Formats: sequence, structure tokens, C-alpha cells
Amino acid sequence: MSWLDEVKWDDRGLVPVIAQEQGTGDVLMFAWMNREALALTAERGQAVYWSRSRGRLWHKGEESGHFQQVHAIRMDCDNDVVLLTITQLGHEPGIACHTGRHSCFFQKLENGVWSAVEPVLKDPARIYD
Repeated sequence: MSWLDEVKWDDRGLVPVIAQEQGTGDVLMFAWMNREALALTAERGQAVYWSRSRGRLWHKGEESGHFQQVHAIRMDCDNDVVLLTITQLGHEPGIACHTGRHSCFFQKLENGVWSAVEPVLKDPARIYD
């Protein structure tokens, strides 16, 4: 899999990944992948990340049921950031964030204060029960 050799992995063997919703273009989340996670994502057509907090591979949706169907895998001009075009599955509208929101980027800086500007679509306690 020589295409994996073209990725500029950081000193921990990771590459940053952005998950963008197909159709809307919404940026849903940011995560990390190692070589195995990227290979599995390409093979399965579903997002698999490297969880730094868990210290293991993390198949997005394995606990929440909110899987990410991957339509395209792109890499930036420096070969050091990956962009996934995905459909967020498991809830309508899609929930990508562990807080029960559509996007992890739900906070907006307004007048020097971070404000939540997207609603909770499902109580996280009910997602991870």
C-alpha cells in the first residue's frame, strides 16, 4: 500500500483528519488516524480513527451507533492533513459529536465569549447508555 507512504505522518505516526459532511459541506469533526486506521477506513468505507485518549483504534460509531460512511478520502497539498467526505449515519439529522450535536464545532466566539450555537439533538446520556 504505497499510497500510505505518501502521507506525512507526525512523530507519533499520526495524521490530522477532518470529517466533512457530503452535500452540506459542514465540518463535523477533527480527529487523528494512524497508518492502520487510514488503511481500514479506505478498505471498509467507514471512518476508523486513532483515539489518543483510549490509545487504540476507534471505529466511529462503535459505541454510539453514529457511523460515518466515507465517500472520498483526500489529502492536502503538503500531504499532512486528510479530509474525509462522509455521510453521518445513525440519527437524522446526523450526530457526529459526543455532546449529541450535529458538529463538534458548535461553539462560536461572540463578543469575547464562546457560545453554543447548535442544539443538542440527543442527550449524550441516552447515546452512550
